[in-house]
Amino acid sequence: MRLMRTPLIADRLASLCRTAAQKIQFEVVASTGSTNADLRERLPGLVQPVLRVAEYQTAGRGRAGRSWVDAHDDNLSFSLAWRFAGELAQVSGLSLVAGVLIAETLRASGWEAGLKWPNDLLLDGRKLGGILVETVSARPGTCAIIGIGINVHPNAERDAAAGTEPASLTTDGLDREALLASLADGLAEGLPLFDAQGLTPFVPRWQALHAYAGEAVDLIDRGRLLQRGIARGIDDMGCLLLDTHAGRIAVLAGDISLRKQLVPGTSYALTD
Repeated sequence: MRLMRTPLIADRLASLCRTAAQKIQFEVVASTGSTNADLRERLPGLVQPVLRVAEYQTAGRGRAGRSWVDAHDDNLSFSLAWRFAGELAQVSGLSLVAGVLIAETLRASGWEAGLKWPNDLLLDGRKLGGILVETVSARPGTCAIIGIGINVHPNAERDAAAGTEPASLTTDGLDREALLASLADGLAEGLPLFDAQGLTPFVPRWQALHAYAGEAVDLIDRGRLLQRGIARGIDDMGCLLLDTHAGRIAVLAGDISLRKQLVPGTSYALTD
């Protein structure tokens, strides 16, 4: 039997937030192509942070233009537009910081979320969600859109399209408004620290959430093996540190996927 879901309401979301998130303008829409795209069109005119959440997205995207398959009522799909004082180069690593803030919030609510470099949220070793950051120079400063998708409940159509078995937060009913408000709190409280001090104070926090720490992993680009080694975390630039047979290397994100090493002779699918 399908559980009845309570629709999200902007005013209720705002009322549930702590002080830091009170400056965020909340918007709820029943359906849209992409909350990231909606906010990107409005960036020049935004005067405060805006969090736009859609009950259903028809054209959600992940990294490198990959599709994000949404599921009405069974996902949280939202984007947060935020202005930073730093220039574009200074907000490098924002997706890693957003991952830390989201995963820490989920852990505070009882879910043992972890992170997979560069932008995946994991639960029980399976993909729970993802983060897509877009940035635009604002002269001075930078405007960023942080897009986040989280699987709240299992959904057969969405999960079949994922290619691998994804994770979900629960099979029972869940107060999505309370969860979204707590996620907004975590972001609103953590992003000013990133603006002031950059990625450095978040590196140990990211390491503590690193799901593949010490694991043998492969780096894949569109199904092609690029490198393999032992994952050691990230450096102060957000690069993945990988111990290979030739020594330690630092890997920029780009369009690279990180996987646990497969048995030799096994092929990789073209999904993230």
